Amino acid sequence: MKEFTARFALKVAGTLTAIALAVAALLGAVNHITADPIAARLAESTRVALSAVAPAGTDFTPLELSEEAVAAAAAQGGTLKELYAMSAGGYAVKVVTSGSQGNIEMIVGVDETGAITGVSIVDNAETAGIGSKVMENLPNEAGAPVLDQFIGLSGAGTLAVKKNIIPVTGATVSTRGVTAGANAALAVAELLG
Repeated sequence: MKEFTARFALKVAGTLTAIALAVAALLGAVNHITADPIAARLAESTRVALSAVAPAGTDFTPLELSEEAVAAAAAQGGTLKELYAMSAGGYAVKVVTSGSQGNIEMIVGVDETGAITGVSIVDNAETAGIGSKVMENLPNEAGAPVLDQFIGLSGAGTLAVKKNIIPVTGATVSTRGVTAGANAALAVAELLG
C-alpha cells in the first residue's frame, strides 16, 4: 500500500509540475506579445500628459535622476520615474504614488517660480466611477475640476486633502494619491531650483 501511495504521489507531482511549466510558458509568451504594445501605449500617454502640463510648443529635455531628487520625491510619498526640463521654464516631473486600487502614474508641471502648471494622469488602476473621477479631472465637492485645483499652488508638503485640496466625493484616497504626487513633484522642482 505504501508503494502505491508513493507512486501515486510522484505521478500527481509530475503532472502538476508539467501543468505549471506549460502555464508559465504561456504566460511568458503572452507577456512577450503584449510588452511592446503596452510600452507604446504608456509612451503615448506620457507624451500627451507632458503636453497637458506645459504651454503649447514647449520642448522637453530628459534629465538624469539624481539620488537627491529621488529622495526628495520619496519624502513626500512619491516615486520619481522621469524628469524633464521644459523649454518654457521649469520642470515636468513623472511620479508614481499609491491610490485606492493601485499605482497612479502622473506628470506634474512646475514652472520656474515653483508653481504647478498642471497635473495629468498617465496611468492608474482606480475604481471606475469613483476614483476614475479624479483621474478624469471631473468636478470635486466644490464643483471644480479636481486636477485643475492644483494649478498655481506651490510649496512641497503644503498640499493636503481637505485643507487646501478639495476631494471628489467618495474618492478621497485617489485625491490623496494625486496630492502626494503633486507634493513629490514640487519637492523635486524645489531641489533643482
